[in-house]
Amino acid sequence: MRGLSAIEREAVERCGDAPMLDQVNRWASVNSGSRNLDGLARVATLLADDFAALPGALHLLDPAPVEGMAADGSLNPMAHGRNLHLAVRPEAPVQLLFTGHMDTVFGADHPFQGVFWREQDRVLGGPGVADMKGGLAVLLAALQAVEATPLAARLGYELVINSDEEVGSPGSAALIARAARGKRAALTYEPSALPDGTLAGARPGSGNFSLYVEGRSAHAGRNPEEGRNALLAAADLALRLGNAKDQGLKVNPARIDGGGPNNVVPDKAVLRVNLRPRTPQDQARAEAAIGRIVTEVAAAHEVRIHVHGGFGRPPKPIDGKAGKLFALVRDCGTELGQDIGWRDSGGVCDGNNIAACGVPVVDTMGVRGGAIHSEEEYLIVASLAERARLSALVIARLGDGEGL
Repeated sequence: MRGLSAIEREAVERCGDAPMLDQVNRWASVNSGSRNLDGLARVATLLADDFAALPGALHLLDPAPVEGMAADGSLNPMAHGRNLHLAVRPEAPVQLLFTGHMDTVFGADHPFQGVFWREQDRVLGGPGVADMKGGLAVLLAALQAVEATPLAARLGYELVINSDEEVGSPGSAALIARAARGKRAALTYEPSALPDGTLAGARPGSGNFSLYVEGRSAHAGRNPEEGRNALLAAADLALRLGNAKDQGLKVNPARIDGGGPNNVVPDKAVLRVNLRPRTPQDQARAEAAIGRIVTEVAAAHEVRIHVHGGFGRPPKPIDGKAGKLFALVRDCGTELGQDIGWRDSGGVCDGNNIAACGVPVVDTMGVRGGAIHSEEEYLIVASLAERARLSALVIARLGDGEGL
């Protein structure tokens, strides 16, 4: 290790004075579930006010149009919140991308709402404190620290904080793809994969599908043979898709909507299913399996099946450029006395989409914590300054031409 330069040391030291804990408290105290548009609007305003401390052009952008399938098979518009976008020095020689999300999995009516101490001054509980209001505070502190140094002049970046990451980023994926163009590297501020700070490495892809089965109703007693049972066909679809899983593909049939009175053959049903392919080749096999199984079930039950959805998160392997970026983060951690490792994860995030654009990304630069997506979610408070220092050093070295 070559040690920290005076400029790097200045940036790292500035992070300790950032008001990160106060920011997490304010941001996480407002419910911002992915479907809570009012809450998302309030949090977006808070974030815009705080991130306005950075230079550049900041905007809250409307999401792209999105359709979802209802329980009756109809396709209807689905509203999402606005997305924060910041562009800083687009003419600078080094261009980076930073991403995070403002939404949580906890809806407006969920009982998990407030921020509180699980262990006084050490461990903070609350919805989104780790995933990922804490990560947003880390990102802002690191960028402000680097902006205060001479390195900032050669560093340009785009920042996207989206409102729909927890539901697959359907309204913001195109914005992220545009922001990724021409970027040397990207950092995303999901919480660490483990409470010890371990990063997520390779990730599978993820596809969400709704399969609408259109059968024919009939009396269950008088003439059931004239009916075509959509619910039974949907169950057959679920079984066959579930049996398509293997080492490279996880399949989760999650829900069937449909049915009605016991004396009526159901003519409509919708199967919801998630598939997670490990590699692009596994995704291609999964797509072929869906087509084959839909054809087989439609023929066997004499029904029509309409498929809606797709693989919104491509698989994210670790290629050579990504390996170099991980090594840079590890080496910066060593300089700061932080032991940084990584391991493959079964989860997905916007890092999948960024990697698919050909940009190397480390997507767990956020806080240490755990139990995310549950009422036990927590943030290890000491990790705010710790991870901000790590990010500041990584950003400074990327800006200085190192690592890739």
